[in-house]
Amino acid sequence: MRGSAKGRYGLQFMVELALHAGHGPVQVEAVAQRQALPPKFLRVLLGPLKASGLVKVQRGPNGGCELARHPSHITALEVLEALEGRLGPASLPLDATPGARAVRELWTRSTEAARTVLRGTTLADLAFKQQAIEVDSQGYSI
Repeated sequence: MRGSAKGRYGLQFMVELALHAGHGPVQVEAVAQRQALPPKFLRVLLGPLKASGLVKVQRGPNGGCELARHPSHITALEVLEALEGRLGPASLPLDATPGARAVRELWTRSTEAARTVLRGTTLADLAFKQQAIEVDSQGYSI
């Protein structure tokens, strides 16, 4: 399985939208500032997120972007796959030796385990966790 800035930034962006769900569109610049992310890069991420039906974009002076569905109905796996394509095991040669087959099986199992975790984690889960971390970092108990 691969991870990239695109996937990490995309998840941070979507979690921020989840925190604002139900309150109307959020401007990309506001998300970028709050998450310390490059706004230009976030705008690039909007294309695949919109194309995959995860984000709606509203133009105009009160425009911005918002989740297309409730945060509890969007998984981390959906976001990552919208941005990076299907997450699968790293490319391994189709060597028929027992050692190569054993390694391939390991990568396949570990990738499926990661997919299971990502599929079982929603943006609502991540938003709740982020809020708890923010409260804890301010010196309050959770």
